[in-house]
Amino acid sequence: MEQPAGGAASAEAADDAVEVLDRPLPEGVRRRVVALVSDAFGGLTVTELPAQLRQYARFTPTRRAKFAGNAMAAALEGDAAFRRRIGERLRETQPELSAALEAGSPPAAADPVDVAAAAYVLRPAGWVKLLAAAGEEAQRADAERADDEIRRELGRLSEELAQARAQTRSETERLRSDLDAARKEAESLQRKLRSAANEVKRGEAALRRGRAESDAVRAEAAAQVSAAESETRRLRARLGEAEASVEAGRRAAREGRSVEDMRLRLLLDTVLEAAGGLRRELALPPSSMRPADTVDAVEPGRMSPKDIAARALSDTDPALLDQLLALPQAHLIVDGYNVTKTGYPQLPLEKQRLRLLGGLSMLAAQTGAEMTCVFDGAELAAPVLLAPPRGVRVLFSRAGVTADELIRQLARAEPSGRPVVVVSTDREVADGVAKAGARPVASLLLLKRLSRV
Repeated sequence: MEQPAGGAASAEAADDAVEVLDRPLPEGVRRRVVALVSDAFGGLTVTELPAQLRQYARFTPTRRAKFAGNAMAAALEGDAAFRRRIGERLRETQPELSAALEAGSPPAAADPVDVAAAAYVLRPAGWVKLLAAAGEEAQRADAERADDEIRRELGRLSEELAQARAQTRSETERLRSDLDAARKEAESLQRKLRSAANEVKRGEAALRRGRAESDAVRAEAAAQVSAAESETRRLRARLGEAEASVEAGRRAAREGRSVEDMRLRLLLDTVLEAAGGLRRELALPPSSMRPADTVDAVEPGRMSPKDIAARALSDTDPALLDQLLALPQAHLIVDGYNVTKTGYPQLPLEKQRLRLLGGLSMLAAQTGAEMTCVFDGAELAAPVLLAPPRGVRVLFSRAGVTADELIRQLARAEPSGRPVVVVSTDREVADGVAKAGARPVASLLLLKRLSRV
């Protein structure tokens, strides 16, 4: 069985050797051949395929034709056994065309490309002529299609040329009208330019007149300044004369005052002798009070703010504030917004004031110290309707006066020796009240003390 097949293959190889293509396959025929091989590919087993084509066995016909076209064409040309198997599949799928080709009479109505592709696979007698005829027919068909496309393209280009000419004419007319309008606009701009140039010239003339007038005004002002300086010198001379006259008057008054002092001393001696006689007559006891007793100061054994400061307490220890407020006649002055914005800045100003004043009222009730809370009046949009809590004096700074200055005024108003404590973190406030004899403490100290109220 194997021997006849080998004989047939040898005969076919001999026939192929007789008829050989002298030119490459036409592209249309080649694509059709690849499509025939790809369609017949699926009907063969893996062992029936050439080794180089077995990797494409599971591909679809479309993917096989796309990725393995060159390999299938090469295998078909070089492997006679593979070409014979593809021819057998072709005889099964297209029996009439295959029979006609092997009989030497291809159907006249068949597509020349299909006929050439089948002839290339089956290799009947005269298959080279069939391929040549199919190539010529394909070339004629391509030429006819090219002629049709050229004619259609010429028609389309003729229409586009006519449209372009019409569009060019309309565009030319539009450009001419635009040019005329531009010329008119240029003439109008030239007129406006000449008018503007005239205006500039008039402006320059007015500027020169203004400069001349300005120079005249400057000269007049210089003359007036010179006259004012002369008048100032004259007034200074008169002032010197007046000061000399005043000094002479003062000397005369001092001389007259010495006489008056003598008379006053005589009267005072008389009053003193009369008071002594009255004391002896009334038997009045000697007075136990002296002017020095009226001065508010720290007596021996009593603590002062400096004594409190000398103790080993932290500046943020609430016990320090308790000791300061325990001093006799202590006065606590609080920088209101400095304390509230340190302790609870997220609250509105009204609620900040109410919270602080409530805590101060309870602290005043506990300690009995005098308390004054000062707020900056510059931040008020309207008068504050506020009833001061019991034991706390509430003050707002006037317009143009800051709360810091008001606190310094309050500290200076206190007599020397009275315990005055000022609560503020502001360094300028602390330095100012310290110079007045007050004891500055940080706002955090008061906040910690109020948290215990």
